[in-house]
Amino acid sequence: MNTVKAIYPGTFDPVTNGHLDLIARGSRIFDHLVVAILLNSSKNPLFTVDERVQMLTEATASFGNVSIATFQGLLVDFAREQQAQAVLRGIRAISDYEYELQMALMNRRLSPELETIFLMPDGKYSFVSSRLVKEVFELGGSVEGLVPQFVIERLRQHRT
Repeated sequence: MNTVKAIYPGTFDPVTNGHLDLIARGSRIFDHLVVAILLNSSKNPLFTVDERVQMLTEATASFGNVSIATFQGLLVDFAREQQAQAVLRGIRAISDYEYELQMALMNRRLSPELETIFLMPDGKYSFVSSRLVKEVFELGGSVEGLVPQFVIERLRQHRT
């Protein structure tokens, strides 16, 4: 029997409930899901790579078929290293689709055997992004229900 491994890449700075919704659903679709943190210094992340690994590890502890990894460079190269057959990507809005379609087509050109699967998050998370969570929090707004409670605690630690 063939097993299907997928990569769910992102910066996860920080992990949101929208991310967790896709991880939960992806864990039901794929035999193994690798949540892969992209090491991209040009994004100027709030949380260190180690902090993001810790947060994702805590958030996904209940999933027996989800692992956390980091990578840099081309996603298709990382997928080959992981022997993955698919990439999971979330789409919240039309603007996400345009960008994600370009990336999926380039990945297909670079690695025709790698399939991209698009999932929409639950409607209640369709507007949530890590960037928006950080901005709202920094301006004193509530992000309750948009991120796990332990992420709110870490955001508070970074504020001081």
